[in-house]
Amino acid sequence: MVLEGSSESLCPPPSLELRPSCNKSQPSPPLGSSSQPHDGVFPEDKEPVKYGELIVLGHNGSLANGDKGRRRSRLALYKRPKANGVRPDVIHNVSTPLVSKALSNKSQHSISYTLSRSHSVIVEYTHDTNTDMFQIGRSTESMIDFVVTDTAGGGQGGGAAGEGSGGGQSTQSTISRYACRIMCERSAPYTARIYAAGFDSSKNIFLGERAAKWRTSDGLMDGLTTNGVLVMHPTGEFVSEPGPGIWREISVCGNVFALRETRSAQQRGKLVENESNTLQDGSLIDLCGATLLWRTPAGLRHTPTLKQLESLRQELNAARPQCPVGFNTLAFPSLAQREIVDKKQPWVYVNCGHVHGYHNWGYRKDKGPAGPGGTAPASTGERECPMCRRVGPYVPLWLGCEGGLYLDAGPPTHAFCPCGHVCSEKTVNGWSQIPLPHGTHAFHAACPFCGTWLTGEQGYIKLIFQGPVD
Repeated sequence: MVLEGSSESLCPPPSLELRPSCNKSQPSPPLGSSSQPHDGVFPEDKEPVKYGELIVLGHNGSLANGDKGRRRSRLALYKRPKANGVRPDVIHNVSTPLVSKALSNKSQHSISYTLSRSHSVIVEYTHDTNTDMFQIGRSTESMIDFVVTDTAGGGQGGGAAGEGSGGGQSTQSTISRYACRIMCERSAPYTARIYAAGFDSSKNIFLGERAAKWRTSDGLMDGLTTNGVLVMHPTGEFVSEPGPGIWREISVCGNVFALRETRSAQQRGKLVENESNTLQDGSLIDLCGATLLWRTPAGLRHTPTLKQLESLRQELNAARPQCPVGFNTLAFPSLAQREIVDKKQPWVYVNCGHVHGYHNWGYRKDKGPAGPGGTAPASTGERECPMCRRVGPYVPLWLGCEGGLYLDAGPPTHAFCPCGHVCSEKTVNGWSQIPLPHGTHAFHAACPFCGTWLTGEQGYIKLIFQGPVD
């Protein structure tokens, strides 16, 4: 390690051993907490431990172009056969021009903080046998476990996280190539903690001269990434009495801060000492372009499986709901059918909840002709409900296919407005109260299945079906 003379008023001694964690509020794993043997493979009679699952909001069960490898809408994090976690070990002060030479050890994880053109601080990390590390970002390099790119909200299916539009991106992404990392303890209770920034192919994290960074009160270093990693923990249990928490920013060392004035401001927010970077069921992670939901195995047990969702769909169709005007029987299409409106598909007036079959009359303004085959409108002009005369959007209903976004396995009786995604009452009520980040400083409640901003007084509507007249 190359060390250059540094001012004592600026920097601590050239090399300083660190305790196991650079996050003062987080206790380090107890010694011997991973006493069980790990020989690199799992016993055949035992299933691997699942730490939790990450779900990208705005995708109703899969990416628009399909889930492929590490590019997918949902990823389960399992206990690795061999631990790959790291923890801070030694801090060095070096001359900035010599940083690349100091980081020549490709097998050593490290974080480099550039303080000025002449001084940098390098924190070396060492292997931690008690944790597993998972990295998330836009990069497709092999060290990224979950490849995520910008989610385009506002339409059925939204954008294609990890896929882009047709395999490419029309606008510059705001998600970092190495956005964040999650460290999971390998022993019960398998605590998961999130940290801003991920290690690149050289196992380094670089915080340049313009990045927000600072020296902590005990002489260590910390910093924030350019667009930040925001986290919101729910108040109360996510599956019972969920409530929106407060959005916070997570630092490179896992400390919790109030939000900056704007997403990329150089001045950090105030340290929040009584909150932690520990993920809990229902925690939301925003990467400035895509928002992820963390679900624990215990929380997922309350959500419907794909098989259960299919059963709910069949139960809805078995009730033979009818259009109250045309008296034709309505039917929800199969879960595999996306974006293509079926001729029997239910439609709803989102301002009142009355469910009909599709018809091409009732426009109150911007009247347009019917779509091809009479199955879809050629205009988005508002319609007048023939049952109650309320005027508003008229959209097809789609079942929410991503079970991990549900808060319970209740019957699909409600729909988000104005997109028409159908799920349980508890689910629409919970998500309608959660403000999701948008842009640099805006927040809006949105449908978790497609990302469309919610409208109306509540953001959802109770569906009013008419049963068969016979």
